[in-house]
Parts: sequence; C-alpha cells; structure tokens
Amino acid sequence: METVILFLKTIALRPYVFIFLAAFLFSAIKLIGWPRTWRFWLITWLTAFICEFSSTRTGIPFGWYFYNGSTVGQELYFFDVPFMDSISFSFLLFAAYSVALGLLLPVEPPSTGAETFPRSLRFDLNTRTGWTVYGLTAFLFAFIDMVIDPVALRGDRWFLGKIYYYPDPGWHFGVPVVNYVGWAVVGLIALAIYFLLDRRLAPLSLAQPITQRLLLGIGLYYGVLAFNLGVTFWIGELFMGLSGLLIHLPVFILLIVRLFDFRRFHPTTRGSGIRPEEFV
Repeated sequence: METVILFLKTIALRPYVFIFLAAFLFSAIKLIGWPRTWRFWLITWLTAFICEFSSTRTGIPFGWYFYNGSTVGQELYFFDVPFMDSISFSFLLFAAYSVALGLLLPVEPPSTGAETFPRSLRFDLNTRTGWTVYGLTAFLFAFIDMVIDPVALRGDRWFLGKIYYYPDPGWHFGVPVVNYVGWAVVGLIALAIYFLLDRRLAPLSLAQPITQRLLLGIGLYYGVLAFNLGVTFWIGELFMGLSGLLIHLPVFILLIVRLFDFRRFHPTTRGSGIRPEEFV
C-alpha cells in the first residue's frame, strides 16, 4: 500500500514525465502495436535501471554520480534510483528511434503516380532493425540528453528539484562527457535486445503509409526537446539554451527536408496536370 501511495505521489510531483510516458504509449502502439510496445518499454526500463544502479555504485557506464535523496518520501525510489528517472529512458529511446526511422526508412513509391505529403515511408524490417538505424538511434538518444542533463543538473532552480550531483563536474555545463557515453550504451543494449525480439515476433500488418504514425514519435522527441529548452531559457541560461537549440537544428532541418519535400511545390508544377488535392 505504501508503494502505491508513493507511486501516486510521484505522478503528482512529476506530471510532465507521465504525460510524455502516455504520449510514448499512444504513439508506440500506433506504430508497432502493443506486443512490441510493452517489450520495448520493459527492456529499456530494466536496462536503464540496472545501468543507473551500477553507475551510482561503480561509476559504470555513466561515470560517478549520486542521488541525494532529497525527494525520498515524496516520490517512488527503487533502491536509491528515482522511478521517474529510469522510466524516462523508455520514451526517450523510442522518440530517438522514431527520428532515426524518419531519416532512414526507404521512401515508398506512390502507387497512383502522385506524390504524397508527407512522403510515404516503408516500415521495412531489415531497415528498422539494421545497423544504421541502430547506431543513429543511440546517437540521437545521447544527443537529446545534451539538452536534458545540463538543465536537470540545475533542478534546484525549477520544479525538478536538486536530486543528484556529479562529484567531478564535467566541461559540458557541469556534465561529464562519460555520462553521454553511458546513455549511448543504454540505447545500444536495449535496442540490441529489442531488435532480436522484433525479428522473432509476428510480422506487423500495418496499412501503408506509416509516416503519419511515425510523426507521433518524432513529435515526442521534439516535444521533450522543446520542454527542456523552454525550462533552460526560463531559468535564465541563455547560452546553454542557444547551444542546445543550435546543435539540434541541423538534424531537425534534415528531417523536415526528407519528410516534406517542398520542391514538389515549385512553380514549375503549375500547369503540369497535378491537382492540389493530390498532395494531401
């Protein structure tokens, strides 16, 4: 009963985390179905929890850091790791996976001869579980933490609270670089296990196109990014916020260009017999 009460307190204390978690569940079920979604969540949560448990005791893989227990009794902890922290890895990894798929899935040739808007992508098993998606997802997973961790480290200046610290602060706004390596390690381990299961589960029977469903996960990635950048600017960390914005801007632009090929709206298409409604 005490665990249930602490869980409810956690939701009340960290509603934004559970909003993102709900968005993950909705978007993941739409894209990969419930059997794959719960496996993705469980694998990632367990991997993240084990790595956090290890790092707070051995420094592997995130480097040395410690939770100070300032919210014990206010939210749920497993051993000395806040529950809300380890579950965040699940929706962040799925969001990074969605962006990687948006950048790398093959474009589906339109069956009618008319281009779709956004572009139709083929949810190809070999591509979505391939090495390129694997590596890019792990990179994007660690990449978004380059915005999240610096502002989380300053949690005493916003509603997160000062819940952890690094005994040896790093050069990236106080965050050691090994922390980002640890995030990539979590992503690589969790994805390796999930990809093996994805290949063995019953094939997905998704109606094409899947791009609109994939956009939900991509929206989650940039929603989390916008939330953390917003908090960064709100607490007055202008340089830190601009740094985070600028490093993510090229990937965002590349994604938009790939999914929404605006060259199709070039004036030369006028008079070509293509009707405007064919772009919908």
